[in-house]
Amino acid sequence: MTAVLEAEHLTRRLPGEVVVTLVEDVSLQIQKGEFVAINGPSGSGKSSLLYLLGLLDLPTSGAVRLNGEDMSHSGEDQLARARLEHMGFVFQSHFLLPEFSTVENVALPMRRLGKLDDTEIVRRATEILETLGLKQERHKLPKQLSGGQSQRVAIARALGNNPAIILADEPTGNLDTKSSAIVQGILKGLAREHGRTVVVVTHDPQFAAQADRIITIVDGRILHPSYT
Repeated sequence: MTAVLEAEHLTRRLPGEVVVTLVEDVSLQIQKGEFVAINGPSGSGKSSLLYLLGLLDLPTSGAVRLNGEDMSHSGEDQLARARLEHMGFVFQSHFLLPEFSTVENVALPMRRLGKLDDTEIVRRATEILETLGLKQERHKLPKQLSGGQSQRVAIARALGNNPAIILADEPTGNLDTKSSAIVQGILKGLAREHGRTVVVVTHDPQFAAQADRIITIVDGRILHPSYT
């Protein structure tokens, strides 16, 4: 198997009168097509680790490698391009733009990447929504959607640029049981059926148990062994 994401002695500290350590000396590899769950108590550094792996934050020390390339000292333009080309993000709150329709929200990352013309962008956005059971909602505004539908739209948006890696931070945290099960099934299927690498931060032990591997983090450090 090929490691698509690697962390080597990764540390993230917030400077100040009292230095706060979010992540400390974390080393790990995540393989192509692997479904990984990150869990641990509140405030343990789970989301901070995900943000570092997703190039949304930079480490104080250590390295993050994407497909073998050290991204730790890259400029913001290079990081933004890497995120757009290789990664899709799903958060606990869907962060859909309220003034845009469902299909327009899904189209946003594709427009930013700039590889497709407008006709192809709309076609692809509609196709992705259809695969997630949302074709009939494509012209609706976010306020017209349920919580579960909104989160599926967020997943569709994350898939827009056909990323190899999906990073999700508590994606079922605001959902009811039925909607949570649907979202869990979609994310699991992206890894198992479509070969994407999926990394999920979750408090839900039943969701985490479905992963290929659970990484437990406490006080910014990984507990070993991390394999289940």
